[in-house]
Amino acid sequence: MRQENKPLSGTSMWFSAIKLALNAGSHIYKKRQETKMAMADAQHMHAAKMARGEEAYQGKLLEARQNDYKDEVVLAILTLPILVLAWGVWSDDPAAMEKIKIFFEHFAALPTWFTSLWILVCGSIFGIKGTQIFRNGGKK
Repeated sequence: MRQENKPLSGTSMWFSAIKLALNAGSHIYKKRQETKMAMADAQHMHAAKMARGEEAYQGKLLEARQNDYKDEVVLAILTLPILVLAWGVWSDDPAAMEKIKIFFEHFAALPTWFTSLWILVCGSIFGIKGTQIFRNGGKK
């Protein structure tokens, strides 16, 4: 016997959608629990390797990276000229805009060794990928 595909009524459509959402939610929850278990297993295996002397302790290094604010400080410093420029434009103060224009002219006249050093410092803080952006012109 062949069952015909009838259009769903409004109520059964909602029940289907709710059932689908519940299935998706339970699947996501299950995968998160499996991920937590896998991470716990990996942490246990790493601890066992450290206990046998096969690997060095890396936990303090990771903790130090999480509590490090140098990335945010550098990002704030790099953002300051943009904020000053925006303030100058929106303030409608001709004297402020003249000073900002002079600042950027002097900024553009900085020596190449200084700008290269600044790029390398930012690259070392944000990682090697940051320097690849400058070297490759933004292409991967």
